[in-house]
Amino acid sequence: MNQFARIRSRLLNLTKQDKAGNTLSRVKNIKKQTNNRFLNIYELESVKRDGGTIPYYLASRSPSIEELKLYKKEKPADAVMICAVAGDKLVLEKQYRFTIDDYIYELPAGLIEKGETLEIAAKRELFEETGMSFTPLHGHHSSRPYFSSIGMTDESIATVYGYASGVPTSEHEEATEDIQVVLADRRECVRILKEEHVATMAAFLMMNFINSPVNPFQFLV
Repeated sequence: MNQFARIRSRLLNLTKQDKAGNTLSRVKNIKKQTNNRFLNIYELESVKRDGGTIPYYLASRSPSIEELKLYKKEKPADAVMICAVAGDKLVLEKQYRFTIDDYIYELPAGLIEKGETLEIAAKRELFEETGMSFTPLHGHHSSRPYFSSIGMTDESIATVYGYASGVPTSEHEEATEDIQVVLADRRECVRILKEEHVATMAAFLMMNFINSPVNPFQFLV
């Protein structure tokens, strides 16, 4: 058996199916390492392509092993991000983050509370973080959940698109938040992308905004 055939055989063994047709997992055992409110670390005993095992560490919003997304066929969003336009400006946040000990530009976002729809969560989060009201787009107003950083976390985020109105204020922020609301026109978005710290998902949506001068949501069509 040549080297290619041996590798192919190992891969087939790792992905073989049970009698019900379900692909057998390449995660053998899981240990929960922390017990925090919003985020926990799990150690996975993971099977490599050559059949050996390695520890793999996962950060998850799930409070227990049983609720990890690797056990679920449906993988709902943990959080909602709001892509809101106010007039000819995009609603951004310049927010301090402990992870970099600095400010970074982001779109408004937050965890979805139990029982909330994406639309309700988006309205609540935008008001809490900016003081502004939110009107989702009619029809195609939200995205599927997309994973934020799959190499280290199973967190996924859905984006809701629409329009913001009202006067920005920080009076509804929590004590743990340090947020400056920024209403950025296209020229300012270009400057921010060139000069400032920017979250990845926000950066891509800012690029869409910059290149859509007539209809800021034309990329959804």
